Amino acid sequence: MAPCFSFTAYRNRHFRHSFSNAGLKSTTTDLGNNTIIHCWVPHTPNPSKPSLLLLHGLGANAMWQWNDFISPLTHRFNLYVPDLLFFGESHTTRLERSESFQATCVMDMMTCHGVNKMSVVGISYGGFVAYSMAAQFGEERVEKVVLCCAGVCFEEKDMDEGMFQVKSVDEAISILLPQTPRKMRELVKLTFVKRIKFMPTCFLNDFIDVMCTEYRQERKELIEALHKDRKISNLPKITQPTLIIWGEKDLVFPFALAVRLKQHLGENSKLTVIKNAGHAINVEKPKELYKNLKSFLIDPIINQSKEENHSNGHKVN
Repeated sequence: MAPCFSFTAYRNRHFRHSFSNAGLKSTTTDLGNNTIIHCWVPHTPNPSKPSLLLLHGLGANAMWQWNDFISPLTHRFNLYVPDLLFFGESHTTRLERSESFQATCVMDMMTCHGVNKMSVVGISYGGFVAYSMAAQFGEERVEKVVLCCAGVCFEEKDMDEGMFQVKSVDEAISILLPQTPRKMRELVKLTFVKRIKFMPTCFLNDFIDVMCTEYRQERKELIEALHKDRKISNLPKITQPTLIIWGEKDLVFPFALAVRLKQHLGENSKLTVIKNAGHAINVEKPKELYKNLKSFLIDPIINQSKEENHSNGHKVN
């Protein structure tokens, strides 16, 4: 018999309320070929604001991963927060599993919403999709890129050479897509620096049941597609201004991959390290992450506005 109360479902309703209060509405876009993308979009887009796209990582749906950032970001941007395929309410019957297919679907969804140009922030797996969007569609569509703990520069051989905490893709999948409380605790230990002591088994089972069982096979294939035949020599060099943000003690994608990515992108990128943070920087260090997003995405807009007002003879407070 199913439990009468689900804490995970309750939190999900709370996040929906939070997104709605921030001026966003839930939408689904039918891209054809049995492909549906769910996205939180502005109730009424403001043509004077730039557009910002937030892409989540593996795990729960987009609301759980971006809730702390919605309210401050909606003040400055027309905000778009989709569920990637096989998360939340997004799904397809097509067999493609690459991040480039995810990127194409997200961009098609943005086009359907009338958004022609945007900046994009991606955390972990979402960073792979963000990078692919920037590479595929160029500066004409993607203005700035923020990659948070996204190991896009890893190579298939890195696992064999002992870079990661796990020894095989199958072991990684068993942790990243946990099906038992024990595996969930391993995932938390792997992604957080600060130890979380209170993790009742009943809560973990509830979270797994609500968030980790649907589309597990498809999510497994997403991870396998990331790893298979991956070489940095095949990774295009994106040209957009790019901010790389990394947790100092990330155990999922070690800091060496941040350095490798910075070297790959060169002067067009900036690397910022968040101290005493692991992989889940959006949960563990949300204030520090927002501070860096603000510096890269918002402050230049404010400074430009001040300069324009000054040149027009307006006083700026």
